[in-house]
Amino acid sequence: NGYKAQNGAFRALPVFGPGAPTRTFVVDSTPGADLSGGVLRTTGRPLDVAVHGRGWIAVQDEKGGEAYTRNGSLQVSSDGLLVTSNGQMVVGDGGPISVPADSELTVGKDGSVTVVSNNQFNAMTTIGRLKLVNPADEDMVRGDDGLFRQKNGQPAEADAGVNLAGSALEASNVNAVDALVSIIDQSRFFDMQIKLMQKADENASRAAQVMNLAA
Repeated sequence: NGYKAQNGAFRALPVFGPGAPTRTFVVDSTPGADLSGGVLRTTGRPLDVAVHGRGWIAVQDEKGGEAYTRNGSLQVSSDGLLVTSNGQMVVGDGGPISVPADSELTVGKDGSVTVVSNNQFNAMTTIGRLKLVNPADEDMVRGDDGLFRQKNGQPAEADAGVNLAGSALEASNVNAVDALVSIIDQSRFFDMQIKLMQKADENASRAAQVMNLAA
C-alpha cells in the first residue's frame, strides 16, 4: 500500500590496475524514488486511511527513530498500540497511540483517533492524533527498509494541512504495463550486448590466427 517506484540507473565504474584504466564495469543504483501519488481505492475498513495529496504518516522504525510511510493500513497490536500492517508503531503528536480494549476505532481526515468504548456507555473519546508531515520531496530519501526519512536525519515538523481519506488505501504508483515493457526492453538490450561481446571475442580469435599464419 502506498508503494513508491524506485528510479533505476546505471553508471560506469572504472577498473584500476597495471596500465591505463581503459576498462569499466557497469553497476546499477537507485538514485531516487518517484513520489507521485497512487490511485485511492475504497476498502470500507475503518482502520484504512490514505494520505489525500501530499504528505506522510509518521511511524517508528526498528531502531526507534522516526520515519515516514504512505501505508495507511492500520491495526491494533496485541499490546494495544496503533501500528501499520507491517508492524511499525504509528507516531502520534504525543507519542505512541494506545487503544483501550473493547473499543471501536475511527480516524478522522485530520488524523484524530477517536474510540467508542462499549464499557463506557458508547462514549466517544479522542485518544490521539496521527503525526502527519509534509517535507519537500527533495528532502526525502528512501531507506533499505522501504521507509522514507529526511536527508538531514531530523524528524519533520507536523503539518496540519495534510488530510486523510478514510476507509481507503493508496495503491502503488508503479504502472505494471510500463514496468513490464521496460523489463522486456532491458532483456533485449542485454542479449544484444552479449552477442556483441561474443562477436568481438570471435574477431579477436581470428585476428590471432591470422597473425600466427603470418609469422
